[in-house]
Amino acid sequence: MENNNKRNRKKGQVQLTDRLLLINLYLTQGLTLLVGTVWIFLQGRTPFELLELPPNWHFLYWGIGLAIVMFGIDFLMTIWGREEDMDDGGINAMLFAKRPLWHIFLIAAIVSICEELLFRGAIQYHLGPYWTSIVFALIHIRYLKHWLPTAWVFASSYGLGWIYIQSDTLWAPIVCHFLIDFISGIMIKRKEMSEQ
Repeated sequence: MENNNKRNRKKGQVQLTDRLLLINLYLTQGLTLLVGTVWIFLQGRTPFELLELPPNWHFLYWGIGLAIVMFGIDFLMTIWGREEDMDDGGINAMLFAKRPLWHIFLIAAIVSICEELLFRGAIQYHLGPYWTSIVFALIHIRYLKHWLPTAWVFASSYGLGWIYIQSDTLWAPIVCHFLIDFISGIMIKRKEMSEQ
């Protein structure tokens, strides 16, 4: 009887396939964009104002600079931390390992624009960088099993909020977020290719 229950539970479980993962990714990013856009309009602003390119390129220093610092800290965490503490359940590997470079670029661009528009553009305007970072960490639910990646997502989000304030443009956190996702995706892909 117990064996039948186990089999029935397994039958009812949905396996996360590559197709289902991509559908989930694009639907959640579409929802993120929609919620962010509506929230920004409700604040009496427009996403077009927030996404207007500034007259100078100083925001690149902020975005690239923070990305370098974040990669440095991430590198140290992989050296000194335990592998199981950084486990995301294999989602990032499944998302990036077999993607062509153009698709990794596209994913990183979509995620960085949609998430920064919502979190820095809408939520931070309302709640400030601290509470926005708590929400950002909670949204990245796959990391909540371990304290280290949860703390790292919070700190990363706070850094993104800080460079948004310092640069006075949403493009600084977008550039940083894009670089983190794009370079991480390439590294995951290269690791997968070297293991084959």
